[in-house]
Amino acid sequence: MLEIKVCIGSSCHLKGSYNVINEFQHLIEENSLHDKIDIKATFCMKQCQKSGVAVEVNNEIFGVLPEAAEEFFNNVILPKV
Repeated sequence: MLEIKVCIGSSCHLKGSYNVINEFQHLIEENSLHDKIDIKATFCMKQCQKSGVAVEVNNEIFGVLPEAAEEFFNNVILPKV
């Protein structure tokens, strides 16, 4: 199972972590991947300097802007499933 961690610390919360999580959850359901992807919220990943919300996929951390969450999901997450 692919584990995705989304930071919900103060900085990422202000950058839109709630919207990123909602978009990921929507896309997981839309693609029937709830049995292949586990999404978790986590506190500060010490990546506050990155633009966007800190998202960890397979131990690699990315900065994801809420408006680019679907593109990130399609280009980074789907190929790993």
